[in-house]
Amino acid sequence: MSLAIKKRQMGVKALLAVIISILLLSAAQAAVEKGTTVLSNVPEGQEATPEPPSIKIYKYTNRSGVRSYSDRAPMGGIQYEVMQFSCFACNPQSKVDWDNIPLQLSAFEYAINASAKKYRVDPALVRAVIHAESAFRPGARSNKGALGLMQLMPDTAKDMGVVNVMSPDENIQGGVRYLAWLLEQNSGNTMLATAAYNAGPGAVKRYNGIPPFEETQTYVKRVKVLHDRYKKALNKTFTGRWVSKADKY
Repeated sequence: MSLAIKKRQMGVKALLAVIISILLLSAAQAAVEKGTTVLSNVPEGQEATPEPPSIKIYKYTNRSGVRSYSDRAPMGGIQYEVMQFSCFACNPQSKVDWDNIPLQLSAFEYAINASAKKYRVDPALVRAVIHAESAFRPGARSNKGALGLMQLMPDTAKDMGVVNVMSPDENIQGGVRYLAWLLEQNSGNTMLATAAYNAGPGAVKRYNGIPPFEETQTYVKRVKVLHDRYKKALNKTFTGRWVSKADKY
């Protein structure tokens, strides 16, 4: 093959490379303008969604030199340490005033009341559990992998028929259904049921009562405080029969 032919072939290849590059650039530009994706690390048919926030407790020393704990970062440049727990009310060292923390009396009202009526669980107890689990944050996720308002583990959510665990309505329905089952398993004893909600029904059965875990015992006490406060604040009665013995802890 002569040198002239070789040079001609190399020139054709270079020209083709330029044409292909121009076509690819044009396709990418068109895709951007149409709002479509050319390349992505997200599987087709799925949307890239941000990670839900974990439940965090901020530990810091205030300007008076007192060690403090809060669910909000301190203001004014105070240094703090972020601590993660399996639920909002599970930190034994929390300085939150559970007797006076503001209640959520209307948040997710329809979903809570509908599920409470369906599964015959005191809506005040449902609110207490949601408050203790996630502080009414739909996107909450614990360091153990529990998700949503009622902090359902993926397997529990599946067992309770929840398809989208991050949907507030579905999460509440699944959580209330699970809570109703725990109440039935524990003869309506609210403290045992909430202990099982935190530590698992196997732990309650194994210890024949509230497990001797500091986190679980703390959780049960705080849920009771919240439950009593929600009952008083809501001041509503239910014409049917509760699964829970709401007044017999």
